[in-house]
Amino acid sequence: MRPVHLVPPACAALLAAAALFPLPAMAQSPAQPPGPAQPAPPQQPALPAPAPVKPYKLVAVTPAKPLNDPTFDAFRKRLAEIAGKKDRAALARVVAKDFFWENESGNQADKKKSGIDNLAKAIDLDAKDGAGWGMIAAYASEQTAAPDPDRKGVVCAPADPEFDEQQAEALIKETETDTAEWVYPLSNGVEVREAAQPNSPVVEKLGLHFVRVLINENASDTQAPDFVRIATPSGKTGFVSVDQLLPLGGDQLCYVKDSSGWKITGYDSD
Repeated sequence: MRPVHLVPPACAALLAAAALFPLPAMAQSPAQPPGPAQPAPPQQPALPAPAPVKPYKLVAVTPAKPLNDPTFDAFRKRLAEIAGKKDRAALARVVAKDFFWENESGNQADKKKSGIDNLAKAIDLDAKDGAGWGMIAAYASEQTAAPDPDRKGVVCAPADPEFDEQQAEALIKETETDTAEWVYPLSNGVEVREAAQPNSPVVEKLGLHFVRVLINENASDTQAPDFVRIATPSGKTGFVSVDQLLPLGGDQLCYVKDSSGWKITGYDSD
């Protein structure tokens, strides 16, 4: 199980909220006037019931550390400015010509197109809602990066955390859960609250270990969109602000440093 990160903290809340909250109920169809009998619509497959909430073993996680390079910090600051202005021409100047776009099917970059065109397609930069530029801004805020084992001189962000893969696999097997049900805290001591409210009583604090989120449960009427319900290792349940958790899996933006400075050189969406 490889936590290909972890999305950047700036967009972790949005992605976690989308991935972790229950699917909305199907809207009821409006009443139809009397007429010939219609065939019954096909039944929707029921969502699988979540595994029972019970105590589980601690599997320690060490979050990735920031890349210790002042020039990278300066580049990220410039990238944030570009994203804020949605300046495509300026972005094009910091995208490498030999841009790659990796997914499970291999390199999807079109060699006949420019780096900026390939990047734009990879992250949907031209989306009307500005989501693509939001991704650039989110990656610009990410301090961590680690070498790409397959490409010399390339670093990808966010960097993966450190943990014992065998212990993590055993945890998933023992709890009869799925990788998508596990996250980890941004820092030690993240508070678990009784209700999905920032002023709700704290029932427990999380350490730096994997934490189970409760998927496919009926959302509470009092549940705020920026909170997610979790099960703690002790078997308790509670709510945590989604911006304090990082999900497993996610995409990485990759960079390379040449004589002219840092450039975006790839996007890994494996």
